[in-house]
Amino acid sequence: MVRSASLSAGSAILGPWPSHSILLFRIDLGGGVVDWFPTLMRQTVAALLLTSLGAFADDPGAMAIRNARIVTVSGPVIAKGTVVIRKGLIEAVGDGITVPPDAWIVEGDGLTVYPGLIDSLTTVGIPSLATAAAPAGGRGAAATPAVTPTDTAAAVTRSMGPEDRPRTTSWALAADEIVATDRRIATVRGAGITTTATFPMRGIFGGQGAIVDLLSDEKPAKMVVASPIGQYAAMTGGGRGGGGGGGAGFPGTTMGVISYIRQIYLDLDHYQAVKAAYARDPRGMPRPEYDRALEGIAASKRLLLPANRLVEVDRMLRFAAELKQNTVLYGGLEAYRPEVAELLKKYNTPLLVSLKFPVRVADSDPDEPGTLRALEQRDKAPSAPAALEKAGAKFALYSDGIEQPRDFQRAVKKAIDAGLSKEAALRALTLSPAEIYGVADRTGSIEKGKIANLVVTKGDLFDDATTVQMIIVDGRKYEPEPVPATGAGGRGGRGGN
Repeated sequence: MVRSASLSAGSAILGPWPSHSILLFRIDLGGGVVDWFPTLMRQTVAALLLTSLGAFADDPGAMAIRNARIVTVSGPVIAKGTVVIRKGLIEAVGDGITVPPDAWIVEGDGLTVYPGLIDSLTTVGIPSLATAAAPAGGRGAAATPAVTPTDTAAAVTRSMGPEDRPRTTSWALAADEIVATDRRIATVRGAGITTTATFPMRGIFGGQGAIVDLLSDEKPAKMVVASPIGQYAAMTGGGRGGGGGGGAGFPGTTMGVISYIRQIYLDLDHYQAVKAAYARDPRGMPRPEYDRALEGIAASKRLLLPANRLVEVDRMLRFAAELKQNTVLYGGLEAYRPEVAELLKKYNTPLLVSLKFPVRVADSDPDEPGTLRALEQRDKAPSAPAALEKAGAKFALYSDGIEQPRDFQRAVKKAIDAGLSKEAALRALTLSPAEIYGVADRTGSIEKGKIANLVVTKGDLFDDATTVQMIIVDGRKYEPEPVPATGAGGRGGRGGN
């Protein structure tokens, strides 16, 4: 373990070096001194220096952030305390913690430590499903989020009936598709997002999601926290990418999709009954055929169903009760209506609320007032989280394709300005999604033994002038990407310091 490092040479080591200088580097390793010599090529020396110091800075045996304000979420705020991290876990947290002698120390005066944020519904980590925003202001007409991933798995031939299982990849596992080089990982991490609920969003049954920690340059297997966590479903006949013929085949309408999903679950009941009977006494009984689509549905811990308008919330909750399936709704465009919270509480179902609030389409006719519903949604949608908080309904927030840190922060701030408390906003991006997906025992708050996912800020997390100083994922420290040159400082970069 390198506890300290000192470098010495005959002259200033950072100055210009002659091409064939012979330099002597002395490195104190804590248990002795090692001399490196001779080195003739300054490029080699520089590479060794950067490698050794980089390893020291980024991968210490332990790290301690001391004298910082700590917002634990699961407990009271610690006005001035210490968080100790070791081997990717939180070893200790509190206001009377002794810093281990081998720890790399971060002085936390003037800084605040929060749990890493969790994006509760996204495709980040699967670059083939890179998201794009739907037309602003167009949301609410259909029960789908504003994310438009490519429907790479959709069938290209016309479906003639439910026996074809059209636009279904229920067996697909997000954990098998994670790519650590997805460019969006570093981008969204700059907003303080350390963890995502990543789903393959394709067709009707898109596949099973995973809780993913946003590490860079790591094996995907090290990024997966939990898998599978649920099955993503959409209510559009043509799938999210438009492949598969749309309304040309079955199912071509919302009611057709509902009929198809109902048939899938009826088939699953029969499939499981036959398998159970065969397992009890296989003699003289035909062997049941393996059905990977039904196996994928059976392995899903929960079903994610879309619902934006009040009528859709009511319809999906009653449909989920019919299916006898643990369900999470996503969308929530009209969750500002008090009836939505009442329904969610009645059915004890959580709602993932999209942060992509509707706005007027940029190139629309300024003299066109729009429909009354569209005007109401643009005006009231940001108040949906506040209405759910006030009613005591369980909810979490998700980015819905918002990738840039500033845009993400502005969306959360818009909900806060519309009445959502900062405490509820933080919980809806940390502990609440962890509870919804059943991983609150390992992430979502700052507690001893949990994964060391933290975001360290200068200022309140959701204030406009706040800067993210560092992001810690699985105990590894990252800095946010620089803000674009056109930016004016603020969150997501270092420009506000």
